[in-house]
Amino acid sequence: MKTTASYIAYLNQLLSSYQIHYQNLRALHWNIQGEKFFELHLKYEELYTRVQVIIDDLAERILMIGGKPMFTYKDYITNSVISENSLITDGTDGMKYILSAQKELLVVERVLFKEAGKFEDEGTSAFLSDLIREKEKTNWMFRAWLNQ
Repeated sequence: MKTTASYIAYLNQLLSSYQIHYQNLRALHWNIQGEKFFELHLKYEELYTRVQVIIDDLAERILMIGGKPMFTYKDYITNSVISENSLITDGTDGMKYILSAQKELLVVERVLFKEAGKFEDEGTSAFLSDLIREKEKTNWMFRAWLNQ
């Protein structure tokens, strides 16, 4: 399989976005307040733990196809489609952030899924397909939680 620098750069954009999302999720977990504290404190931990696995799998995937994963916070901030959050303590605001962030990640994943097909990169296609399906389900659940 032959890839291009732009394909690797786009995978690194996804990696950067997940890294910023991970830190935003940690901040939600640490700072949640209110009547939904126990429920959301656990949910946020579940989410950031899952994102941690995705980050590692994505970085290893980049290496497997001949690229180098980004690793500095400067690169993450510069290349992420997700911005760092300000302090969020409200559960509804936190869930709205997560839904919005996951929609942004889905845009990148869907474009990358098409690109992976062009390169006959079945491993990355399968990985992205799983992420897309997972986000579609959790987004439905987050919309239900938000009563949207």
